[in-house]
Amino acid sequence: MTIRTGFIGLGNQGKPIAAHLAPAGFEMTVYDIAEEPVAELVAGGAKAAASPREVGRNADVVGICVPEDKHVRAVVFGDDGLLAGLGEGSVILIHSTILPSTAEEVSEAAAAKNIEVMDACVTGGAARAETKELTLLIGGPESALEKCQPYFKAITDVDLIHAGPLGCGAKLKLCINLITYIQWAAAFEAATLAKSAGLSLDVLQQAGQSNGQITPMMIAYMGSQSMPDEARNSEAFQSYMLSNTRIAEKDLAWALQLGREGEVSLPVGGLVSQLMSKLYGLNEKTRPQ
Repeated sequence: MTIRTGFIGLGNQGKPIAAHLAPAGFEMTVYDIAEEPVAELVAGGAKAAASPREVGRNADVVGICVPEDKHVRAVVFGDDGLLAGLGEGSVILIHSTILPSTAEEVSEAAAAKNIEVMDACVTGGAARAETKELTLLIGGPESALEKCQPYFKAITDVDLIHAGPLGCGAKLKLCINLITYIQWAAAFEAATLAKSAGLSLDVLQQAGQSNGQITPMMIAYMGSQSMPDEARNSEAFQSYMLSNTRIAEKDLAWALQLGREGEVSLPVGGLVSQLMSKLYGLNEKTRPQ
C-alpha cells in the first residue's frame, strides 16, 4: 500500500529524519515555523505546507518531532492543527520525548476521527538520524505499527522496539534518557577527579574502556568536554548547549514525574537534574549557576 507522508518539526533531530522520506519515493509534505529547513526539504522533493492542518490534508502518516509536550499540543489541536486536516484511518507518530499522558491525550482526541496515535520516540541523535541508525521506541496498537512499516523502513535500518501499548514508548524513552544523563554525570565527575589528580583524560578513557566501565556514550561526552575553552565559550556553542540543557532538564523532570506516579524514588536522577547546566558546560554569562 502506498502511503502519503507528512512531517512537522524540522529541527536538529526532526530534519534528518524527515529528509529520508521523499528520496524513498513517498509523497511528502512538511511544516515548520522556520523557513530554512522547510526549503531544504522542498529541495529534496517534499512539499511545503502553510500549517499543520495542511500537512494533515495531504498525508496518511505524519511524524511529529517538536521539543516539548506543549509544542505537540500546539501543532495537533486547534483550527489549524493536524487533527483538523487528517482523514479517517490516518496515523500520528509522536517522535518527541513526552509524558505518556500527552500521547494518551492526543490519542483520545484522535479516536473521534478514527485516527490512530503512536508514541514513536527516537534515540540516537542527529548524526544517527542522518545515517538511518536511529532506534525507535514505540508504544501503540499493532494495526498502526503495521500500517507505518514503510515509513519506519525509510527512516531507519535499526530494528524497531515495540515497547507495548500507547505510552510505553514514552516511558521507555524516559528510562533510557535517565541512564544517559547519569552516565554523563559519572563521566564528568571522573574526568574532574582525574584532571585534579594530574591524570590525562586519555589514560582515564583507556582504563575505563579496558575494563568496560566507560561506555561509547561516555567517551563521546568526554570528547565534548575536552574542547578548547575558546570554542566552549563561543556564543554559538553556548547557545546550542543552552537549548540542549533545557531539553535535558525537561526530560529529567518527566522521568521524575513518572517515578512519582509509580511511587518509586529516583534520588540520583533528581540530583543529576540539578546539574545539567554544569554537565553541558554552560558558563556564567549564558546561565548563572
